[in-house]
Amino acid sequence: MRAKAIRVFLPKSSVYIIGFIFLFLFIAAMTAIKPAYRLSSEMITEWTSDLDSSFFYYLLSKENRAFDEGFPAGKGEPDVINTLFQMVTSLKPNDPRSLLRNEVPGFSHFDNRMVVAGQGTDFTNFPIESSPPLKEVLKERQAIIEGSEEEEKEEAKKNQERSEATPSTGDRQVVYVYNSHNRESFLPHLPGVEDPNEAHHKEVNITKVSNYLAKSLEENGIGTIVENKDIMNELNEKGWGYGKSYQASRQVVEEAIANNKDIQYAFDLHRDSIGRDKTTAKINGKPYARLMIVIGAEHADYEKNQKLATKLHYLLEERYPGLSRGVYTKKGAGTNGVFNQDLSNNALLFEFGGVENNLGELYRSADALADVFSEMFWDAEKVDTSS
Repeated sequence: MRAKAIRVFLPKSSVYIIGFIFLFLFIAAMTAIKPAYRLSSEMITEWTSDLDSSFFYYLLSKENRAFDEGFPAGKGEPDVINTLFQMVTSLKPNDPRSLLRNEVPGFSHFDNRMVVAGQGTDFTNFPIESSPPLKEVLKERQAIIEGSEEEEKEEAKKNQERSEATPSTGDRQVVYVYNSHNRESFLPHLPGVEDPNEAHHKEVNITKVSNYLAKSLEENGIGTIVENKDIMNELNEKGWGYGKSYQASRQVVEEAIANNKDIQYAFDLHRDSIGRDKTTAKINGKPYARLMIVIGAEHADYEKNQKLATKLHYLLEERYPGLSRGVYTKKGAGTNGVFNQDLSNNALLFEFGGVENNLGELYRSADALADVFSEMFWDAEKVDTSS
């Protein structure tokens, strides 16, 4: 005798009650677990940051047909299964690099993009952003600057000989120069130090280049402020690690911009950690420390900063061939990805030479940058006054 199937029908009210109980238990579980395991906006952003924006537009178009008109022409419906797989696993089925990115240390470095490559620039000599322990950065070391002061005086003399007809911003200080990694120093000036991660000094460091650049800009009539706060000391006082350098400098930059409405440009000067052969160029028979312009690609208007950087790169190449290593965008894990450039469309980060360059070479490059930037600045001023 065949058994009859028994069907149980639940009234709609029971379904609602069960659903309500399930929702209540789910909310209770989510609020009870440790904060580290809860869903957050940062976690959701991380899951979805690499997804094609057209996928979200497609979802909106299914709810509101008005969005259909703005959907990219010729772009078919997204593969929902692949997209969800990518969001859950961080793996892209059509990009085998995504499998290696999380497994091979340093592989994510190649996710960054060279917008404009200078002479000899390729994947093997992208900038290296080291992150040494703060105690190593703050350590007392001996430093020497023999020879560099003479070169500085020679270049300063040339600056004084420039035409008195040079235009001037007057009392307006329109360029702001600062150093998020202000103790980055150079091996030729640190006797006994061979490890690039130990190339840090409280006085003989990248801030000397910032001060020299400011002098050169002033000689070209461009009012310039140099930030003198020790960001590394600020980190130490806050109990922060070296990785929070940009958060610490951000507070300083915001304050400077708020207190001086004349500031139009903000330049953050660093030095790279790669070797001399990649960061030095001979121009007119003299060695120069090469420049790399770095753009943080994790803010909405980064392309405006990138446009300025690209223009400056080509002007440098025209006047000083080989000086610029190019324009490089950075984002993703292991880097800040913004570099305070969301505070101004005219904010740039410069890698000034490398750990094996000396101050004489760096000062020469600072003069070159001031020369090219000043011409660009005054050309723009002419356009503004004539329009």
